[in-house]
Amino acid sequence: MTEPLNAHADTVAWQPLPTRARLLFVLAPTLPLFFVSLFPAFTLSRLLDVWAILPALPLLAAALGAWIGTKQYRHTWWRLDDDGLAIRRGRLWQRETRVPATRVQHLDIKRGPLQRSRGLATLVVHTAGTRHSAVTVPNLDAGDAERLRDRLGRQIDHDDDA
Repeated sequence: MTEPLNAHADTVAWQPLPTRARLLFVLAPTLPLFFVSLFPAFTLSRLLDVWAILPALPLLAAALGAWIGTKQYRHTWWRLDDDGLAIRRGRLWQRETRVPATRVQHLDIKRGPLQRSRGLATLVVHTAGTRHSAVTVPNLDAGDAERLRDRLGRQIDHDDDA
């Protein structure tokens, strides 16, 4: 009798990101959309001579960014099982990335100032291939990021010994 393909993967639950990561997910699209919309808002308000556009358009853009960031936060999950690391993103268009532990080349942990203040970190998993062959898991709990790095790193050591 054959074993189902995802027999072991189904026993490990998907992990959500910590709630303190929500603010960073919200800020990531909100700030660029706010500042990018300032120039069109200024131009439109001068062309149409409607000065209400000047504050309204950047605020609408910021609200759109906050909505996008909240959705990205809610629909980002990760899990680590015997086969490796998996990341699931998105709701309508779900993307699930699996990094087999045997393909991991090296691991990085990045911590920006906002992440450090909130006890978060970004795990970067480099695999063999081109410069686009890295998978990032942003705004993980710093302890989880270190545990993931250590566990995937041990797998690299076992593969090198064989």
